[in-house]
Amino acid sequence: MSSFLYRLGRAMSRRRRTVFVTWLLILVLAITSMSALAKGTNDEFAIPGSESQSALDHLKHVFPEVSGTSAQIVVVTPDGESVDTPENREAIGRLSQRIGGYDQVALAADPFSDTVKDAVSEDGHAAIIAIQFEVAVNELKPEIKAKLESDGEQLRRSLGHGIAVHVGGSAFSNAIPSLSPTEGLGLIIALIVLLLTFGSMIAAGMPLLTAIIGVGVAVASIYAMTAWATISSTAPMLAVMLGLAVGIDYALFLISRHRDQMAQGLDVEESIARAVATAGSAVIFAGLTVVIALLGLSVAGIPFLTTMGLSAAFGVVVAVAVAETLVPALMAFAGDRLRPKAADGDSRHRSRNRFARFWVRVVTAKPLITLMAIVAALAAMAVPATQLRLALPDNGVEESGTPARSAYDAIAEHFGPGFNGPLIVTADVIQSSNPIGLVNDLADDIRDIPGVKSVPLATPNPKGDTGIIQIVPETGPSDPRTEQLVRTLRDKEAYFNDKYDTTTAVTGITAVAIDVSSKLGNALLPFGILVAGLSLVLLAMVFRSIWVPVKATVGYLLSVLAAFGATSWVFQLGHGADLIHVQRVGAIISFLPIILMGVLFGLAMDYEVFLVSRIREHYAHHGDAKAAITEGFAAASKVVVAAATIMFAVFAAFIPEGSATIKPIAFSLAVGVFVDAFVIRLTLVPAVLALLGKRAWHLPAAIDRSLPVFDAEGDGLSQELRLKDWPSPDSHESISAAGLSADDDRGVPLFENLDLHVPDGGVLVIEGAGVSGKSALLYTLSGRVTTFRGDLKVLGQTLPQHVRAVRSTVALIGCANLPGPLDAIEQALADHAGIIFLDDADAVLYPNARNRLRKLLATRTAGSSPVTYVMTCQNAGQLADILPSDGVRILSLDAESSKYRA
Repeated sequence: MSSFLYRLGRAMSRRRRTVFVTWLLILVLAITSMSALAKGTNDEFAIPGSESQSALDHLKHVFPEVSGTSAQIVVVTPDGESVDTPENREAIGRLSQRIGGYDQVALAADPFSDTVKDAVSEDGHAAIIAIQFEVAVNELKPEIKAKLESDGEQLRRSLGHGIAVHVGGSAFSNAIPSLSPTEGLGLIIALIVLLLTFGSMIAAGMPLLTAIIGVGVAVASIYAMTAWATISSTAPMLAVMLGLAVGIDYALFLISRHRDQMAQGLDVEESIARAVATAGSAVIFAGLTVVIALLGLSVAGIPFLTTMGLSAAFGVVVAVAVAETLVPALMAFAGDRLRPKAADGDSRHRSRNRFARFWVRVVTAKPLITLMAIVAALAAMAVPATQLRLALPDNGVEESGTPARSAYDAIAEHFGPGFNGPLIVTADVIQSSNPIGLVNDLADDIRDIPGVKSVPLATPNPKGDTGIIQIVPETGPSDPRTEQLVRTLRDKEAYFNDKYDTTTAVTGITAVAIDVSSKLGNALLPFGILVAGLSLVLLAMVFRSIWVPVKATVGYLLSVLAAFGATSWVFQLGHGADLIHVQRVGAIISFLPIILMGVLFGLAMDYEVFLVSRIREHYAHHGDAKAAITEGFAAASKVVVAAATIMFAVFAAFIPEGSATIKPIAFSLAVGVFVDAFVIRLTLVPAVLALLGKRAWHLPAAIDRSLPVFDAEGDGLSQELRLKDWPSPDSHESISAAGLSADDDRGVPLFENLDLHVPDGGVLVIEGAGVSGKSALLYTLSGRVTTFRGDLKVLGQTLPQHVRAVRSTVALIGCANLPGPLDAIEQALADHAGIIFLDDADAVLYPNARNRLRKLLATRTAGSSPVTYVMTCQNAGQLADILPSDGVRILSLDAESSKYRA
């Protein structure tokens, strides 16, 4: 992949004008499509297959009058005055009759009508005009809502005497998030961080420009897709948050690498190509992990959450595409103006290195104490998460003063919180000879259930086949006691069936919300297992290690739990809620945990790869595990700090003025990013690596052979470019190695600092009695083991980057275990293998095989190409009479020192 990205970076640099104009045209096209096609978002949460949703869908067919959205006009009189006066009765009755004739209105119930119950409060100060629509909230015409608001104002003026009139309800919920000037603070902070990082306005402004273009394309496209798909209002806002955060960070990675390379003297075009190949590979990996995690939201099986994940993933894909194409083009436009000034660059580099080295020395001086302190602190921070309750938002979390919130509060105050979240029980009465009596009997039974405040409506539909019973709970929609009431009503379904021979179901917006929250809660464990397992596999591919992925995954889980705890502490328990303008303390929005887990997974893997890959790179070249931590940390920490600070600022900017839906999500992501970057990656990770030492970089051979190599930092290309003409431009060596080293599971060296040059058609014999290093070296040279240090080229291919190419052109034959090893050698020659590796070659030295093996070893060509032989044995002397007379090199392994001698 890094080779492809190298070519892509060079192409984007040369065609920079075309690339820039193309992205502008894409942005214009997306905005035009949004203007022409967008139908608006839809915040009606549904959960297909659940009892509540199935019953609600059934009602749309048999009783459409009660299946649409609703509204309320609440009339409240001052203290000492009754709402039930002749003047009020007459005015409210006229208004109810007029509204009942409006388009899309199924009914408007006069609270003083003899057929309406519980529409006047027990204290006599409030009355509700209940309005039922024939359509869902997203299909309601704006002019109808405007007329109702006007009617409410006219009623208030006509009643006078300090009477308040509130127009609200589900139809007036203002769940659609919108941007405010506060979000711009995040961009300002990002600009400041970028200026401090780069010391250049051009370099600092470039990530902001590209991120804004990417977000514009993504969000406009998402809104355009509402013409064909149902998309919640949270989806585009999540895409804005993620698009800005990752878009800025991805550009930061590329520009930082480009400037570092230019400071070393590379010309502009070559530096751009290498930056895209190296840092661009990390961008691909980071974006891929975020996208996979967001697509994993579909495991919950809830359509609106799946759509949300797809929308956010699309925003990340666009950010990656912008980073890999537009950023290189803009870097080419900037040219040498991005090249750091030598004196200033050296000064900043020394300053950053001094602090980074000081910090890493502090956290690794007593690594076990560091580890225990962090785990204990994060565990304490996670304690409030044990009280986490999930619920979907209702009008009670709307901003104070909005119509929906004012009506919600007035109803809760005068009628009780349950009136804001009524339940509906449906009953199949088609077989009954007295549907009205049956529905009334059911209503009487339900009134006696604990938690039921009243049953204001019980009636069959006009066809007489379905009855509905409206239930007002004693508690609010998000109260756990309301959830318990739903469970109680469902437990009664068998009782109702036995007693009345009718099938019942519990539904309504409140019941649907409870079912959605329950299913989301149940999806957390499988989703957590998915992302944790995914991180183990991906990081094992990148770092060729067992302990590094385990450490990274445990750190990610600690970050998630800490973010859960902090969110519960503020939004559920109320500590500090006023500081960030939380409108109502209570249950956490039900899809927050799964979104947090998905997004934070991708970001955590991003920081892990960027930091640990630098540490691994230094270890691979020098073999000193302790020094690798210090040098790798010093090289990578500045970019991780800048990226995490920007990410934190962007998320935090959505908190103060964010909507009730976005605010807790932004808060949890800000806390999660801060903890994961600064506490886990920049503190815990060095401490754990210091504890593990060389063991951190070991991967069992069986797993190593089965896992593909994923070069997430593009280091492979850097190594290829460095080794392009090594050992010489016209080399005729089948195997070239320099400083080749590898360790066993305990960190004990198997072989060390081996320099090896095997010519085409040569023979290499590796001997060692009773030691495992010889087979480990054989497996390394044949591309079966990739966890080694040093430089290695086999058949002109750099390892471990091209293990697949090497494995396809060499043959590895285990002579001690494989039946018919000599037949396998003949087959390898027939297949034109470039190198034939024989493990335990002395296992076939029985009399009948010696002559045959001698002849095969003498055959050092396959067609017109030379064939190289590499073999291991206990004692090379046993092979003396069958080895060719020329081109043979013997390596002997010293079991005590793990050194080879020629």
